[in-house]
Amino acid sequence: MARYTIPMVGFFILSCWASLTEAEYIKYKDSKQPTNVRIKDLMSRMTLEEKIGQMTQIDRVNATSEIMKQYSLGSLLSGGGSVPHLQATAEDWVNMVNDFQNGSLSSRLGIPMIYGIDAVHGHNNVYKATIFPHNVGLGCTGDPGLVKRIGAATALEVRATGIPYAFAPCIAVCRDPRWGRCYESYSEDHKIVQAMTELIPGLQGDIPPGSPKGVPYVGGKTKVAACAKHFVGDGGTTKGINENNTVINKNGLLSIHMPAYYNSIIKGVSTVMVSYSSWNGKKMHANRDLVTGFLKEKLRFRGFVISDWEGIDRITSPPHSNYTYSVLAGISAGIDMIMVPYNYTEFIDTLTSLVKNNNIPMSRIDDAVSRILRVKFTMGLFENPMADLSLVDQLGSQEHRDLAREAVRKSLVLLKNGGSADKPSLPLPKKLPKILVAGSHANNLGYQCGGWTIEWQGLNGNNLTSGTTLLSAIKAAVDPSTQVVYSENPDADFVKSGNFSYGVVVVGEHPYAETAGDSLNLTISEPGPDTIRNVCGPVKCVVIIVSGRPVVIEPYLPYMDALVAACSRSEAKCL
Repeated sequence: MARYTIPMVGFFILSCWASLTEAEYIKYKDSKQPTNVRIKDLMSRMTLEEKIGQMTQIDRVNATSEIMKQYSLGSLLSGGGSVPHLQATAEDWVNMVNDFQNGSLSSRLGIPMIYGIDAVHGHNNVYKATIFPHNVGLGCTGDPGLVKRIGAATALEVRATGIPYAFAPCIAVCRDPRWGRCYESYSEDHKIVQAMTELIPGLQGDIPPGSPKGVPYVGGKTKVAACAKHFVGDGGTTKGINENNTVINKNGLLSIHMPAYYNSIIKGVSTVMVSYSSWNGKKMHANRDLVTGFLKEKLRFRGFVISDWEGIDRITSPPHSNYTYSVLAGISAGIDMIMVPYNYTEFIDTLTSLVKNNNIPMSRIDDAVSRILRVKFTMGLFENPMADLSLVDQLGSQEHRDLAREAVRKSLVLLKNGGSADKPSLPLPKKLPKILVAGSHANNLGYQCGGWTIEWQGLNGNNLTSGTTLLSAIKAAVDPSTQVVYSENPDADFVKSGNFSYGVVVVGEHPYAETAGDSLNLTISEPGPDTIRNVCGPVKCVVIIVSGRPVVIEPYLPYMDALVAACSRSEAKCL
């Protein structure tokens, strides 16, 4: 057995103590340290593989806690309809998110992941959540304060399910209603869109006084990181074709499509999502001049830039035809986090190879990772990575449903009311002998809610979530003595023989999202026109159009005594 002198033993003990003390104190885990110090310390400890992992976001359907640990993935998301299981409760969501988070925290450096979801009109993926009007309806309200309150309510419901990141708001300026995402736009007027960026402080909280421009801000565990999208010009594509080319000079781009990004950055938006579309033939996912040169350098945005769903794949046509080039172009353009919902190992391997072969400099990787970490530190994810059940009662709360009803009232647009101002048809008296309610949208919660509700493209029927159909609302509103008769598409003989005091016809567009909603003719879905003619010919009638944009109504206008546009396809009536 070896023998040690007393001084040597003492030195050995002191050395061990010093090592243990150093191991116990890690700067990036110290919330008292400045954010930049924490970022620098953490990045100094990260391998290339861990950095690229942080730049990767995958869909929950492909994730396990072990995958989160193995690849040190920076983010997960739920795409439209990607849920733990049908009719999952808030508790189910929290448990799922925490399971993934435990995987991230067990990785070598324990960097928490950030979970994102498309909460674009309320927490719309989630069963029994409050559904608010889509943006086109909120734009009709002209009430930024209301929009801010909706943002705050949405943040509470998103946090109730353990999720800290919402891909909202869409601040596109829809210049052509044929675009299938027009209902995601607040207005064709950029000034209205700018005003409605108040959703951001609603979601994230008001930035503290004196905060530097462009720095992301999230005000605690009841708030979520927001995402301004889709950068830039997505609402101005030729013929309104989704993901198409926006042909406009730089002055037009900056004066129409860019202004809301100025407001978003000033309000501390945490992330910006890049558009699928092109500007004058250049794919936005590959546009370094705008993503890095303008957004990051000129506007001094310091949050992170995220791609859209498989967005870098679509840099080429057909998509994914030259993936190495797409990764090179997207990362070089300045995209920091890549949404690769499915084939994430291909992305990780491709980007790793590009860096090791010096096609992409480490400075670009470090810029991306530092931005991602800045948002995570700002959100407090390192201090509070795990979700809890303290907010589950906020999901679909009565207070939020009352707020949604307020938004419905303010979003409705009265386009016709009787033959003259002296003889208005509305409001209808509550006490009438007999009312006919008709139309494809009168007793269909899915049609009322539209796209981006439970499923990406929306649903048909009344079993998708909790809510009140227009038929049910009318029955609840009239006098008990009033008989309410419902017929989805009555023929003219039925209407003539029914001795109705009034008819209420609710028709419009069927649910859609994105490219599936592109329309060349902007017509009301069949049999809506027939229902209008059959009902409004024989009796006085009110027509409610449930749509996500202007639709052709002129041929049927003479039949109507009153006409109401339920902006944003009446999604807000999912209460």
